[in-house]
Amino acid sequence: MTVRLPSGWIPTTSLTSQLTLLLRDSFYSRSSIEVAPDLLGKNLCMENETGKLRKLIITETEAYHGKDDLASHAYKGMTERNKLMFGPANFWYLYLCYGMHWMLNLVTAERGNPSAVFIRATDEISGPGRLTKKLGIDNRFHGLKNSPLSKLWVEDSTLKPLEIQRGPRIGVESAGPIWSKKAHRFWFSKGSSVR
Repeated sequence: MTVRLPSGWIPTTSLTSQLTLLLRDSFYSRSSIEVAPDLLGKNLCMENETGKLRKLIITETEAYHGKDDLASHAYKGMTERNKLMFGPANFWYLYLCYGMHWMLNLVTAERGNPSAVFIRATDEISGPGRLTKKLGIDNRFHGLKNSPLSKLWVEDSTLKPLEIQRGPRIGVESAGPIWSKKAHRFWFSKGSSVR
C-alpha cells in the first residue's frame, strides 16, 4: 500500500542525529521574553504516524511571562488548566481556543515561575490555528517533553534572522491598556535576510 504525504514531509533521520540538534533544557530555563526571539529561525519538527518528518522554520512567537502578565493564563495563579505553565521548562502546553483551534506553547523559565512561548507561525504556515491543524497537533501533545520521543520538537538551526521585529501581542486587548500593548510578539518575514 502506498501512502501519500503532503509536500514537505521527508523520511525521519536517525534519533542520534536529531538529538545532536536539540537545544539544551537550559535554553528553555529562561524567561519567555528571552526565549521567544531566540526561537525565531529554529526548526519546529514533527514526525507523523508513518515515520515521515516535517521541519518548518519558526517565524513568529509571543512571550507570556509571570503572574503579573495580565494576558497570561497564569495571572490569577495556578489552576488545573494552567499548572503546566509553572514548570518545569521544555514541555508542550496546549489549549483550545474558541473551542476549535489548538494553540501551541513551550513552557520556559524556572519551576514555579509561569512562563511560555506561543508559536504563532512558521515559514510555510501562517496563523497558530492553521499551524496546529495542518500538522495534526492537538491535546495529545499537552504535557509532553519537547523531544523527538514525543514526535514534536524544536531543533537548532544555522539560520539566524538579521532583523527581528517586535510589537504587541495579538488578541489580548482584554489584558488592559498596559499589558495588551507590551511588545512581547517577535517575528521576521519570509523576505527578510537570514545568516
